[in-house]
Amino acid sequence: MLNFKTLTTGLALAAALGVSAEARDLRLAPAAPPAHPANGVMYTNFAKYLPEESDGRLTGTILGPEVVNLGQMKDALQSQIAEVGNLLPLYFPADFPNMALTGELSLMGTNSQATAAAVTEFMVFCEECQKEMRDFGIVFLGSGASDLYEILSTKPVKTADDLKGLRLRSGGAPWGRFAEHFGAVPAQMSVFDQFEAVSQGVIDGTMASIADLISFRMVEVIDYVTYVPMGMYQSTSNFATSTMTWDSLSPEDRAAMVRAANRANTDFTHRWSATMPAEAEEAAKEAGIEFVEPDPSLVEAIKEFIATEPATAAGLASSNFGIEDGEERIAQFLELVEKWTVVAEEVDNDPVAMAERIQAEVWDKVDYTTYGTAM
Repeated sequence: MLNFKTLTTGLALAAALGVSAEARDLRLAPAAPPAHPANGVMYTNFAKYLPEESDGRLTGTILGPEVVNLGQMKDALQSQIAEVGNLLPLYFPADFPNMALTGELSLMGTNSQATAAAVTEFMVFCEECQKEMRDFGIVFLGSGASDLYEILSTKPVKTADDLKGLRLRSGGAPWGRFAEHFGAVPAQMSVFDQFEAVSQGVIDGTMASIADLISFRMVEVIDYVTYVPMGMYQSTSNFATSTMTWDSLSPEDRAAMVRAANRANTDFTHRWSATMPAEAEEAAKEAGIEFVEPDPSLVEAIKEFIATEPATAAGLASSNFGIEDGEERIAQFLELVEKWTVVAEEVDNDPVAMAERIQAEVWDKVDYTTYGTAM
């Protein structure tokens, strides 16, 4: 039998804490270990911001990667194991060809906060992108980006010849093309598998954020780091929300979720692109990892290859997914990158200032009675 005294005491406590008795607790899946910024900052901060932005109506419980990993995210969201999850479209390009188009341009990224903001604005106002998300059963709440990718290896890479025959883990098609162009052998595998693959000599290294040295303990198996212009991981749906969950929320709570996600997105990008790389560099130095200065001829060759990527991406969009206006969409996206690069430089890449600008120029223009819902 329900104890009336217990019930009233609980309600009084909830009121005292400023939390609604009908608070909705969402299942959140960052698909990364606590050491990774997707978990330790992005989703941790999101869970903190949810009650702040919703006056206590929304809270979140974080699920570990042992419950939902990156490869399982699609099924987890569709089955409601997770209600909000860290979805990477490059893992599922056939399901998200329009968003994957921004991912195909990953080698071109130079400013993390600007690129993340550009992907966010592009996706929010792209009708085809919104339709494919809705058809899949998710709602897009913004993107983030890594720092510039590097070559983390067990063999030194200084010239283009050093890349020939090198077996490198690739996190997506753009880095696969990069490796093949320079005669390396790309290995498509989950970021969770790269430590074991390197330690067992299956691969010679990875094309990744230097933050992976501490996020995934790569500092224990890597001997060399070569800084070369290899773009960044930028095609993300950091807080992909199940449409079943989204449709059950009021417009006010949808807006609150977006505000929380927007703040967490720029926090995440700052952590992944600024503070964590600095910590990883220190860890690398302490471990005796050598930083290799690339030959200028290799840097120039890489830049020449990257310059061909827009045409390659447009061709792939047409041949693989029937997107015939790929060149126009790519041009639109690159214009947004230029726009947000100016903004990011104006605010010195400050995450709070970036969140405020993105909120004003993107999310405040959204109608939450219709955004993400069936047309």
